This record gives sequence, structure tokens and C-alpha cells, in this order.
Amino acid sequence: MDSSFDTQRSGTPRTAGRGDVLVTGGAGFLGRNLCATLLALGYRVHAVDNFITGRRENIEPLLAHERFRFVECDIADPRFPQVFEDVPLAEVYHLACPTGVPNIALLSIEMLETCSIGTFAVLKLAREKGAAVLFTSSCEVYGQPEVCPQPTEYTGNVNPVGPRCPYEEGKRFSESLLITYVRKFGLNGKIVRIFNTYGPYMSPTDQRVMPQFLRSIRREEELVVYGDGSQTRTFLYVDDLIRALLLVMKEGKSGEVFNVGGTEQITITELGNLMIALTGYQKGIEYRPHFTEDHTSREPDVSKIRSLGWIPAISLEEGLKRMIAFQAETVSEGRTQPVAVGTMAP
Repeated sequence: MDSSFDTQRSGTPRTAGRGDVLVTGGAGFLGRNLCATLLALGYRVHAVDNFITGRRENIEPLLAHERFRFVECDIADPRFPQVFEDVPLAEVYHLACPTGVPNIALLSIEMLETCSIGTFAVLKLAREKGAAVLFTSSCEVYGQPEVCPQPTEYTGNVNPVGPRCPYEEGKRFSESLLITYVRKFGLNGKIVRIFNTYGPYMSPTDQRVMPQFLRSIRREEELVVYGDGSQTRTFLYVDDLIRALLLVMKEGKSGEVFNVGGTEQITITELGNLMIALTGYQKGIEYRPHFTEDHTSREPDVSKIRSLGWIPAISLEEGLKRMIAFQAETVSEGRTQPVAVGTMAP
């Protein structure tokens, strides 16, 4: 195979393990945590990322693992499927997509290309391999919800030409592609709509609210809240999300859609005050006009994932303590130190 992609591995991934799994977006926050868990469970893990929003530092500690292979590539590149010609993939976790509301304008084309061309490539590869696919969609497919909490049957309130459309419509298009492959080709595919998630390996420069607050605390600046702070969100610790993804891949029926997220709503002002209390921070909150269209609330109906036996195990306060401790230990001026492979079980 002639390919200029940067492939990194240690040992021979085909020699041991429970099966070959592909994780797209494997160097991102969620992808990195998922890869570490799959390795701990005995899988041979193949991760791809182009580092648009993923971080090389995230996967460096995993490169020493004999069952881990990393390929730096863009899934929208026509050469992407060639990398896996000789790999007997059993499962694909399709996580790849630039994230973050501030990135919607900056990386709008990349979001749309990943969700369209990239998802086409992933689904075609999975079909050829006979692999099961789990696509990580987003609560953004619901747009500005008029129903709360949002059930998976809710079709949403999305503006197809609004400022958030590259991400919202991109994810909706990816869902349409996957369900079409399920119906037309019999692909074993599932969809998980992820609500706000947080935890270790979020980039210290990430523009989402929790890393942004922690960055302000490190810099001894006021916490910036866009809008009046009354907008509500639910937050889920990443370990609970990873357990849900593994459960849906194993127990979810093909074609099913699941919401996964926290169930306790909190305003952004309340979140800021909680982080101030947990860190002993002395400065307060600064309110600024929002830089884009914002959604007033997010709350998932998680009854479907609960029917599979999933229950969140980590409270917001406990999860924040873990995240704060992780960043305090590993982040110094935006540089993440290597951390050993995790051993979390589902």
C-alpha cells in the first residue's frame, strides 16, 4: 500500500486482543478516553485523527501499548480506507468532527466535510468489513429545543442557515447517512446523541465552558460568562459516557438512537460559582454579550439508555474535583504531561 499517512505503532497489534476496533477522532477528548478504555478491555485499537482539534499529547502515552496503532489522517481524504485494507475490523466508533461553538465559524468547512465525505468513507469501510458502527452525534441536532427534556423522537428546532448550522446540520446529515446504510445495506449501526461531557484530556485551550473557566482560574482572571448566565445545561463525566458508548455498541439494536448525558440541570452562573467554591478562587464572574446564537437549555431524556441498565455513577461535584486535580497535575502553560493508560472497566 502506498500512503503518505503517518502511522505509529508499537509491537504487533494483530498478535493478541479481543478484536480490531477503529476509533475516528482518537486523539480528541472523548476519543482518547475511549481508546484507553478499549485497550484496558483487551481490544486491538486503531485510532485516526488529523489534529484539527485533537491533540498529539493525548495519544503519546498510548503509543507504547502493543495493541495500539495510530494513523494521522483526515477521514475525508480519499486514501483513508487504504490504511485498513488488511485489518479485520469488527467495530467502528465514529467520533471524528471538530468541536466547540467558537470553532463553528473557524472550522465550518471542516465540520461539514467530516460529517459528509468523512462519514461516507467510514460507513463504506464498515460495510466492506462487516463491522458494527456507533456514530457519536450531538444534542445540537435538536437546535433550540421547544421540548424539555428532549426525547430521541423529538425532531428538533434547527435553523439550517443559522450561525450554528455547520455543526448542527452536519451531525444531522451524518445521522441520515448512517440510518440509510442501516436500511438499505443492513449495516449494524447505532447513534448516540451526546450532551455536554467533561473530564480529563479536554484540551487546556478548549473553548467550552469548563476548560475556559479553569483556564481563567489558572490565569487569575474573572470567569467569563457569555449572556446573562441563566442558560441551563446538564453535564456528564466522561467515564459515564464511555460506559454508555460501550453498552450501546454491545446491547443497542441496529438503527436505534440514544441520548446520553447528565440529568441535573444547572445554569452557567451556578456552574461558575461551583467551580469557584471547589478551587477556592477569589475572583468572580464577568458577563459579556454572547458572540453567537446560543441555546437556552439542554436536557436529555435518557430513558432509552437507562433501559439497557446504564446509570451515571459520578456526580457533577465529584467529576469536577477529578477534572480540576487532573489539570493541576498535568497541565502547565498549555502543555500536557504523559499519563499512563487508564484501566476503567465498563
